[in-house]
Amino acid sequence: MDGVHDLGGREGFGPIEVDEFERNFNTDWEARMWGVNGAMAQDRSWTLDWWRHVRELIAPNDYLTRPYFDQWMQIYAALMVDSGIATVKELARGRSDGSRPDLDPPLKAEDVLEATRKTARFDRPVDRAPAFEVGDRVVTRSHGHSGHTRLPRYAMGRPGVIQASHGAHVFPDLKARGKKHAEPLYSVAFQAADLWPEAAGRRDRVFLDLWESYLER
Repeated sequence: MDGVHDLGGREGFGPIEVDEFERNFNTDWEARMWGVNGAMAQDRSWTLDWWRHVRELIAPNDYLTRPYFDQWMQIYAALMVDSGIATVKELARGRSDGSRPDLDPPLKAEDVLEATRKTARFDRPVDRAPAFEVGDRVVTRSHGHSGHTRLPRYAMGRPGVIQASHGAHVFPDLKARGKKHAEPLYSVAFQAADLWPEAAGRRDRVFLDLWESYLER
């Protein structure tokens, strides 16, 4: 999605503030939001790509000024209202009105840590061979769309080289719309100078994991 969230390579937003202290959370409410995330993520009808697209729909002023975990709160509030799990009034009050007894109880606090330790495979079988091999020169597509995408704007229409092939994985652009479609995923190496003119003469490279639909020969 071509929105304010896609800031890669953009100028004019000031220096990046780096936390000098290695700590997981700056405040207690951030840790609580992380716990809420672990519990709410158990709803399998909410895919990661849909979650990301909902975040991309946050109003630009909010997206650029509200704290990171505060954005998470906005996302889950929108997901709950959109899914009929809660109403705006319930969210404002901070408690359920009891009108949805059919809903499964949320993940208990003592079960969150164990749930986060579970692992899963994310590659998927496909019935066709990959279109590209390691070493192939490719160009990324130069157009985006109004939905979710994992192709950053700064890399659109740029040349690169296939560095690695990772098998087939669910295509996020379609998964955000509720469609399960798997296709080959590659690591693509880009010369920094092909992404940003001011990097001319430098040997730096940027590596992006990109789906086959993003690439052309």
